[in-house]
Amino acid sequence: MIRAALLALIAWTAPAWAATCENVRHDGTGYTICEVDLTTEDLRLFLYDEAGDVLGQFGAVDRSLRAEDKTLGFAMNAGMYHDNRAPVGHYVEDGTELMRVIPNAGPGNFGLLPNGVFCIRPGRADVIETLRFQREAPACAYATQSGPMLVIDGDLHPRFLPDSTSRYVRNGVGTSADGTRAVFAISNTTVTFHQFGRLFRDHLKLPNALFLDGNISRLYAPDLNRSDIGFAMGPIVGTVTDRTD
Repeated sequence: MIRAALLALIAWTAPAWAATCENVRHDGTGYTICEVDLTTEDLRLFLYDEAGDVLGQFGAVDRSLRAEDKTLGFAMNAGMYHDNRAPVGHYVEDGTELMRVIPNAGPGNFGLLPNGVFCIRPGRADVIETLRFQREAPACAYATQSGPMLVIDGDLHPRFLPDSTSRYVRNGVGTSADGTRAVFAISNTTVTFHQFGRLFRDHLKLPNALFLDGNISRLYAPDLNRSDIGFAMGPIVGTVTDRTD
């Protein structure tokens, strides 16, 4: 009884990110997944600091949160960007739209329609196909557009080929039907779109999922002692928790 109570107290007082991320395997491939409960956790997007400079790195985001006495829980790159790190598609941060929705087909993965928008609202987050997003016009506190969609209402993107030879480290996000769960994933080796989409559909059982980026994909997961390094990124998504130090 005493031991059980002690374990419960330890779990309750642990940092919010203590059990967020884990390594999994699906069809012989390793992935790291991080699950966010939108009913209890603070999930945000980050791009610029208060001076208008690109944050670009997980450490810079964490330092920017010190003014709120907060810290970065987990984080991941969150969408494609231009050379100046500006977002390629729709982007909203703290209720302010910085880039409009791009609905048209185009070159590269972003323009491989259907693509979608990851929309964060109070208490929920949703991956929404772009044309549907335009019709419904949800009021997102944070939003980032990317593409292609990985899973659309339970189906894989129609352009994904089982025998594709295009393989990269890839990262993405899927959401539950009720919007209370957002699950982020990054492959720990190179994968095809078909493999990555099946992770979200078949293993994570999520009805909608969105590709965020490939090749430059990075993860910050302190509970796994992981903080990937590299060139400055564009949009970053992450959880925010109370600072304890």
